[in-house]
Formats: sequence, C-alpha cells, structure tokens
Amino acid sequence: MTTSRLLLAIESSCDETAAAVIREDGTVLSNIVASQAALHEKFGGVVPEVASRAHLERILPVIDDTLKAANHKLTELSAIAVMTEPGLVGSLLVGLTAAKSLSWSLGIPLIPLNHIEAHIYACEMQASETIFPCVGFVVSGGHSNLYDCRSATDFQLLGSTIDDAAGEAFDKVARILDLPYPGGPSVARLAETGDPAAIGFPRPLLHDKRLAFSFSGLKTAVMYEAFGVPGSHKSVPELTEQRRADIAASFQAAVVDVLVGKCEQALHHTGHKTLCVGGGVACNQLLRERLQRSSTKRGYRLELAPGDLCTDNAAMGAIAWRLFESGKFADWNLDVTPGLVRAGD
Repeated sequence: MTTSRLLLAIESSCDETAAAVIREDGTVLSNIVASQAALHEKFGGVVPEVASRAHLERILPVIDDTLKAANHKLTELSAIAVMTEPGLVGSLLVGLTAAKSLSWSLGIPLIPLNHIEAHIYACEMQASETIFPCVGFVVSGGHSNLYDCRSATDFQLLGSTIDDAAGEAFDKVARILDLPYPGGPSVARLAETGDPAAIGFPRPLLHDKRLAFSFSGLKTAVMYEAFGVPGSHKSVPELTEQRRADIAASFQAAVVDVLVGKCEQALHHTGHKTLCVGGGVACNQLLRERLQRSSTKRGYRLELAPGDLCTDNAAMGAIAWRLFESGKFADWNLDVTPGLVRAGD
C-alpha cells in the first residue's frame, strides 16, 4: 500500500528523454534517462529534429521503465509534472503531450516546471538544510544564468549570457581542436596535460558591472590561436598535441575565471550567503575546485548539484512538490515556452 503520495516527472527539453517517480517527502524512487549523445555526436551538437524524433520513440518506454523501477502503477500517482520551458520546441512538446494525456486520463493535476529552476533545486535535494534564499547559477550547453532565488517558487533572473553559453563555447572549442562531442568532457580531459597559463586568453566581461556573460569572442580567440587570423601573414605554430592541450587548458581556465568571478559578483549584489550551482558544466572538476576555494576564502555556503543531477534528468522535478503545495496547477491550455533565457527577456 502506498504510504505517501507520488508524482511522475517528465523531462524532454533537449536531448535527454527522462522520467522519475518521486515521493512526497522528496525521495526519488526511480530516475530513468535515455541519452541521445550517440545520435548527435556526428553533428557535433544537438540537431532539434533528430532530438524530437528520438523523444517520440523513447518517451513511453522510458515512462514505463520508470514506473517498473519504482514498483508503482500509474493509478497510484497523485500528479504529473513536466518541463515546459525553456528548451527545443519539438522536444518540449513531446513531453508535454505525454504529460497532458496522463493527467487527463488519470484525473490528476498537471504541474508545469521550469527546466532551469529545477537544475537549481537539484542542490536542495542533497543539502542538509534548505538552500533558500540563495544565488542560483545554472551553467550548461544553452545557459549561463544567475538567479536571485528567494524561495523554491520565487526565482528572479539576475543576468545571463548575451551570446554563447559556457557549455556551447566548450562544444565549439572541441570542434576547433577536433575533439569528440560532447565538448565539455573532451576539452577537460585534454586540458589535464596542458598548461593553463600558456596562452593569455581574454576573460570576457569579468570586470564589467553587469551580471552577464559572453563567450563568443573567447571562442573566436581560440580559433585564431589554433589557425591564425584570416588575412594575417603571421606564421602560426604547428598544432601539436601539446599545443592543443595548452589551448584547451588555457581556454578552460579563462571560462572558469569568468564563471567564478560572476558568482562572487552576484553574491555581493544580492547579499545572499549561499551559492547553488547546477547544469552540465557544473560537472567540470576545475570549476568545482575553484568554487570550493572561493567559498572558503569568501565565507559563503556552496551547494553543488550532485554529478548525476547536473546533466538533464527528471529527478530534479522534485521541485514540483513545492508547486503542488502552492496549488500551482495548469489547465489544458498549457503550452511550451521554447528558446533560451537571456538577460532582459
């Protein structure tokens, strides 16, 4: 017999098809993720049409496997939660259609989730005490967003990227250096044998008062370092394995300097004493180490999302229980909000 209410969370915002069964106390009973990395590898990035078609094929099997892993049935659920923003429109619609169908057929509430806010809530799931209020930082392939998080249901955007996100820059630099997709782990591995001080890459907007990010120019600087400036007669050193490693390490160091610096700036701006970091790039070991050193030096509390909850998943849909308590349910007119979150949007 079920001793606590259950909800099913669905995630399909980009290139991972995921579902999780979560108990009312926040316990994740099952969390299934079907990765599409192999499908997109040959393109060097996510192809929206390929992603949405893969979601169509996988969404029902993933939901079925999730329920079986949790040892529960659809009829035992009290709510359906689904990521509706931001993301790829076709991918989001697959998850929303499945969620609406289940909600309607079972006669249970439908709860819309913000994918970015859920990434921050992943820090709450493993914290010994509540993380709120805090500065929330989501750093991933599509986002480099800072938030003033006053509660689990009150997130205010402080600033974001004005062009490439950090993870997007990693992917583009990986292509420049002929490294496999996804770019973040590939660049980080190569950087282990490189000198982070070998090349003085720019730290975009690091000393700008705006809580904003810009990595497009840094990516271009890497391309010029690797292949030279178009039209220039200056000779370019051979792109040896060691030089590739030095470029990777120097690029990674520049990105991490900016990310840590902007987090410190946001903490000062808000007066909050807690920083919570999630998203795929939060798996980067150098970033985690630098944030740990920063928190020790500056005296703030640091909560990093667990590695398995940094990349896209449905377990972080546990935030839906906070929305459930507030009665924040959706009607059948619920739609998706695709695209990226930018400062000023």
